[in-house]
Amino acid sequence: MFQRKTPLILGLAIIIMLASITSIYYIMSNNPSSVKGEPLAIDTYATVESVSSLSEAINDFSCNLFKEIGTKSDQNHFFSPYSIFVALAMTYEGAQDQTAEELNNLLLFPQNDETSLCSFGRIYNLLNQKKEYTLNTANALWVKMDFPFLEDYLNFIKNYYMGKATEVDFSNADSASKMINDWVASQTNNKITDLVSPDSIDPLTALILTNAIYFKGTWVHEFDPELTIDSDFELASGELVTVPMMHTDSEISCNYTETDDAQILELPYKGNTVSMIIILPKTNNISIAKETINPEIISSFVNDFSERSIDVSLPKFSTKTEYSLKETLIDMGLNVSFTPSADFSGITGHKDLFIDKVIHKAYIEVNEEGTEAAAATSVHMVLTSMPMTTTFHADHPFVFVLYHKETGTILFIGELNDPSE
Repeated sequence: MFQRKTPLILGLAIIIMLASITSIYYIMSNNPSSVKGEPLAIDTYATVESVSSLSEAINDFSCNLFKEIGTKSDQNHFFSPYSIFVALAMTYEGAQDQTAEELNNLLLFPQNDETSLCSFGRIYNLLNQKKEYTLNTANALWVKMDFPFLEDYLNFIKNYYMGKATEVDFSNADSASKMINDWVASQTNNKITDLVSPDSIDPLTALILTNAIYFKGTWVHEFDPELTIDSDFELASGELVTVPMMHTDSEISCNYTETDDAQILELPYKGNTVSMIIILPKTNNISIAKETINPEIISSFVNDFSERSIDVSLPKFSTKTEYSLKETLIDMGLNVSFTPSADFSGITGHKDLFIDKVIHKAYIEVNEEGTEAAAATSVHMVLTSMPMTTTFHADHPFVFVLYHKETGTILFIGELNDPSE
């Protein structure tokens, strides 16, 4: 058996773009096809129920992660929980014993279960279909040259996550990081760059897993650029900042609902498979919107939606974010996974890996035409030892999500506290 006494660094980089909200509904396609000519993930045993169950697990994780990240500060936040979930799911497939139990408690789907794996494949295939918008997701494994990984594990990732393994010389950190970053950039239309720095690669790095997702969509109801004017946006502190505010040229018909404390608006993208849901507090108190981020409440919003004539004002903004998620994930229950006691022997056949750090990058731009978004996550592991006109003016902090209706999967969540940043 192959053994090493020196710890090996195992880097996993995962990149995904787009945000979605809760498990709203799922349309089963009898023969889901990806972009013509592209290979399909295995989805033979996926069912409506299994895809819905996996979507619910992703959405539970998404909302829990948002609550952890959103409490850290009153800054702008934007990330892809789907990206992070898939990254951790690929490590989960190689986890054993207490390490697997921890990841199961966090991710809430059965490990190495053929139906669940096929459900991952089905979601992958549905996300990669050719539509009126651009939505691509991809996975890849970057493996240490001549390092022995279990073929069963590599086949899991290849068949169900479409993650092809490529040998890399990690002793040349500059070359290795450039190779990975070039792949990331190509998968995210150059919106996510420099995910992996040379400093994050050690000569003993054994593996980096990457997942990428990219979305670009055009509003069904585009904003007229000539109507975009500088307007006041009130920060949580009460301070006013001047930002470009987009306006619809007339009332538009959109799905809408409200509570005593918040207005909830759905802005669809062409193709009507992906939408943005905006949760705008009626008063300048974003905590009201944050409290609604759980699958049950969001699902109730969607169920209560009805078409209304809406007068919409929305700030034009773009933001880039970067997160180091190790402490956040420890707070969410991943304790052993970040210690030398971790058991990821399903990857190498030895109890020689543990997660060292998890890095996530994301990008979003919202303008008159539509939305462009991207995100990336890296996990570094160490080998151990009604008919009326409604006004919707988003001139103070709000929460928003992007969701994929066909699978009901959360892809991105964000909160905008200051569009001038």
